[in-house]
Amino acid sequence: MSILIFTLLILAGSVLAGFLGALTGLGGGIVIIPLLTLVFGVDIRYAIGASLVSVIATSSGAAAAYVKEGFSNIRIGMFLEIATSIGALCGAFLALHLATSSIAIIFGLVLIYSAYISNKTREENLSTPDSDRLALRLKMNSSYPTPEGSKSYGARNVPAGFGLMFIAGAISGLLGIGSGAVKVLAMDRAMRLPFKVSTATSNFMIGVTAAASAGIYLKKGYIDPGLTMPVMLGVLLGASIGAHFLFGAKTKKLRTLFSVIIVILAIEMIYSGIKGGIIK
Repeated sequence: MSILIFTLLILAGSVLAGFLGALTGLGGGIVIIPLLTLVFGVDIRYAIGASLVSVIATSSGAAAAYVKEGFSNIRIGMFLEIATSIGALCGAFLALHLATSSIAIIFGLVLIYSAYISNKTREENLSTPDSDRLALRLKMNSSYPTPEGSKSYGARNVPAGFGLMFIAGAISGLLGIGSGAVKVLAMDRAMRLPFKVSTATSNFMIGVTAAASAGIYLKKGYIDPGLTMPVMLGVLLGASIGAHFLFGAKTKKLRTLFSVIIVILAIEMIYSGIKGGIIK
């Protein structure tokens, strides 16, 4: 296979990954890493490096839009980034010392969890304007736009959210994905933030988290420009198409189909990891 054909195939696969990731809110890395490792035989660490760069690119544009619209809570995001950045650095360091088969098995398990999360019905969190004492000291209470006007909300259980954010960052650094599902779990379930605020703030944080761990992969030589460029451009294009498609699409069936694909990829990743079929 020539380099040109290989690059075009990677680009096409990345467009599909970005498109599917946008429809579920899980990001293109969920698909692109299994695609690169299982289909194209790319070393999983190079696949993670390329995925991290694509996460930085795709989250930046969406994050700016959410901030402009008033959904992202910058104060909460910057505070929790302390935990995710430290976690991302730990995860990236761990990834460089773990066997690739172990990384593949962990990735497969995270895929199964992500498939479950993408199909779970989510309702807007009925958050009250009241914050607990620590959240008040950190001035985390704010408001966000709704069809009925601006609605105030507060934050609770900051230590629990901080701890979950460390785990989210470690997963991101270890596996090269945005780990938005864990971030939303921390803010929506633990800190009792409105779901729209949680998702918007999570998107704001994802790029910073990925950048923290990407530096380690870059230093170790696991970010190959020839692989990273088509992956980044493809995921970015696919995510843009998916975002426009999302408004008029019936996403329930698409999410179900996507979850089936994700579970199949997860089983294959776990099987390949156990059998030692992942490139070392």
